[in-house]
Order: sequence, then C-alpha cells, then structure tokens
Amino acid sequence: MLLSILRGSGSPMEKLLMILISVFCVLLSLSVHEVGHGLAAYALGDRTAQSRGRLSLNPIHHIDPIGGICLLLFGFGWARPVPVNPYNFKNQKSGMVLTSLAGPLTNFILAFIAEFGVVILGGMTFRSQGFGFDLASVVYTICLYMVYMNLGLGLFNLIPIPPLDGSKVLGAVLPTDKYFRYMQYERYGFIILILLMNFGVFNSFLSLCESGIMSFYDMIIGLFV
Repeated sequence: MLLSILRGSGSPMEKLLMILISVFCVLLSLSVHEVGHGLAAYALGDRTAQSRGRLSLNPIHHIDPIGGICLLLFGFGWARPVPVNPYNFKNQKSGMVLTSLAGPLTNFILAFIAEFGVVILGGMTFRSQGFGFDLASVVYTICLYMVYMNLGLGLFNLIPIPPLDGSKVLGAVLPTDKYFRYMQYERYGFIILILLMNFGVFNSFLSLCESGIMSFYDMIIGLFV
C-alpha cells in the first residue's frame, strides 16, 4: 500500500498527505482491534487488559512494529496481543474463543461504518478533479483506507497461525494433547506469516475475500442509502 503511493502519480505534497492518512488508518485500526479484545475479556470477567492500560485507543499501547509495517506495506498485519488470563472466565474455552474473535469482529464493524462513508461520499461531485486538498476527497480517502485496512486486519488475524487470533481460537477448541503438539510450532509463526505474505496466491485469496465482504456491505448499505 505504501509502495503503491510512492510509485503512483501525484505531487510530493499529495503523496505525503496520503502517507499520513495511511499511518493514521493503521494506528487507529490496530488500536481498535486490541481494544475489542480487551473489552470482550473485561465483559467476560477478566480485568487483566484493564489493569495494564490496554483498554485505550492510544496506539503506543498496542503497536507491534513488524505487524504495523506489514499492515502499512501489504494491507495485512497484526498488533501487540492484549494480555488475557483465561482462568478469570467462567468457561475458559468459550471465553478465549469470544475474546479472540472480538478483535477481528471489531475491525469488520469499523470497515462497515467506513464503507458507509465511501458509498455516500463516492456519490458526490468533488470540487477538484484530482485528489487535491479538497476536504471531501480527504475524508473519502480515509474511509476507503479504513475499509481495506480493517478488512485486511480482520481477515488476516483469523488465520490459525501464532500469534494471530485464529491460533487462539483453534487452541481453545483443540483437545489438550493436540493443543500442546500444535503450540510446539508457535516459534515458527512469524516466519510462516512472512512467507505467506510473499505468495501471490495467498494475497489474491485475501483480496478476493475482501472484495466479497465489501460487496456484501454494499448490498446492505444499498437498503438504506
């Protein structure tokens, strides 16, 4: 995403503005994702995230440098996981599943809200033909980036590879013996993720999923707009 901005057309000031918008969307998307985890855990009886200051939209509390850069460059990434103590849940397995799914779900909701902005602003006639510094164009671009980044973040984190949320969901439903066997490969998680992001087929599959979800959102929004 960042590379496409740098390689694209436009003046240096326009590119700088789009880079700033990208960084803003990355920071907000990652923060919302982790707050979603923390709020779910809090609602289920675990106060660990709250006690460590993770129920905050301040990106400093949530940013994982590598995951943030990947989200900025590729549109897929991750944040620093919110600490969760499953022993505070009444039902440990269901509590972990719900807490793990809360992050991606929060991103899908945010993407849906942003898609409303894309649809509404996309139907307007902007005062400038190019991107320019027209306020409507800036807001439209923010909404568009929020859609792609949140869908990418939500979908990517459902992959069952550590440290992503999908691995925690899978770990919660696996039998104990298979869980420990599965977690033996946890240290290879980052390597596997980096390799996956360099496979065109994998990126194409995620992009196809994004397009499908956006079409579904547009169908729902079309009922109201």
